[in-house]
Amino acid sequence: MNFDLTDEQRLFRDTLRTFVDREIRPVASEWEATGRYPTEIVATMRDLGLFGLTVPEEYGGLGVDMVSFALVFEEIAKGWMGVAGILGSHSLACWMIARHGTPEQKSRFLPELASGVRRSGIGLTEPDAGTDLQGIRTVARRDGDDYILNGRKTWITNARHANPLPVLCKTDPTADPAHRGMSVLLVEAGTPGFEVVRDLPKLGYNGTESCEVVLEDVRVPAANLLGGVEGRGMQQVLSGLETGRLNVAARALGIAQAAYDAALAYAAQRQAFGQPIGDFQAVQLKLADLAMKVQSSRLLVYWAASRADAGHRVDMEAGMAKAHASEAAAECALLAMQIHGGYGYSKEFVVERLYRDAPLMMIGEGTNDIQRIVIAKALLSGRGQIG
Repeated sequence: MNFDLTDEQRLFRDTLRTFVDREIRPVASEWEATGRYPTEIVATMRDLGLFGLTVPEEYGGLGVDMVSFALVFEEIAKGWMGVAGILGSHSLACWMIARHGTPEQKSRFLPELASGVRRSGIGLTEPDAGTDLQGIRTVARRDGDDYILNGRKTWITNARHANPLPVLCKTDPTADPAHRGMSVLLVEAGTPGFEVVRDLPKLGYNGTESCEVVLEDVRVPAANLLGGVEGRGMQQVLSGLETGRLNVAARALGIAQAAYDAALAYAAQRQAFGQPIGDFQAVQLKLADLAMKVQSSRLLVYWAASRADAGHRVDMEAGMAKAHASEAAAECALLAMQIHGGYGYSKEFVVERLYRDAPLMMIGEGTNDIQRIVIAKALLSGRGQIG
């Protein structure tokens, strides 16, 4: 049983850390506070090939293993979680096209998605349907060689840059159960009727936009039906969300690690009663808790990623990693804030941003209550085994 990264993975991680230290950390607090879009950071991620993480090499992508995939989101989230979100939704969309697209869809979209010439996201959530995806109201009606798409999506990351945007819709609204009538359409930027109406105000997760999208009589070519067969949309999305939950879990791990790093450094330098506060047992107990939460999260994230690399279905493993790491991130951010005392509440220190960013990881890509249900069903079915 080997818990170490390979030499190649360590080199990849070191490259990521250099990028984050040079281009993200110095500007993250200022740009996050002012709402500035990280254009220059995106350009470097494009140069590093990071937009091709889940694109096979034959289409110009990196086609990385899932442990390396997790490393990307962990390292970038340590610097600024919002920037990691730009890659997260894009990578999920690329994975879905690479896994489920027709040969024509792959050859048309994947090379430019891998290079970052195109970017993408995923259009799932609606104002009245988040966790319950079968309750979506977006409908696509076949009209000759096209579909006419109508509906509304919300909380869509990369909505202003996505081209195409995979949109989950109902091509047969009368289907019972509903998932049998659900499909994914690849909606290209500039299509009449496709409109991003607003950016949603948020507690954290700044650096990338989260938008509300209106689809009004959007004419989408039938050739843009993902996979070319109706009724496969829910399966396509759910298979992709295993990858999505790994990236969210890794982002949460990055937040937890950043909180630990900040707390440890502060405990060593901050003086009280004539000595570093790290000499006080009350602070030491918090540091120990931080370290345990970070390392247990890391082991779960890398375990889930390794299982995916071995070709296993990982809905249970990814659910465990995502639920545990996201809750650990929120707890670590609060512990780090407590160690910082009053300064932890100040925007001049990074832990304030970590505290605002962490809660999204418990909500995004399926709430943690849903993760627990997924885990329990796997255990009860005998498919998931522990010990």
